[in-house]
Amino acid sequence: MVKHIEIADTVLRNKIRQQEIHCAGNTRLKIYGLLSCRSGKRMKKANRVFFTSQEEAVAEGYRPCGHCMKSDYLMWKYEFVQ
Repeated sequence: MVKHIEIADTVLRNKIRQQEIHCAGNTRLKIYGLLSCRSGKRMKKANRVFFTSQEEAVAEGYRPCGHCMKSDYLMWKYEFVQ
């Protein structure tokens, strides 16, 4: 997990281009989603973190975004309610 405020923009862009970063999350809400998600793009930089994989995000206790990862979110929600 890499905090957005702790990484330079050029380094971040290079990591995304090299596919070292696959998704982003919100530290306050504990939600992760795709880098292209509109909800994620509106997030404050101070609350944004980046993950190398979805597995890393889940291991850190984050849940899938209900907008950009609808099917994963519904599966998570079903498991959570049970």
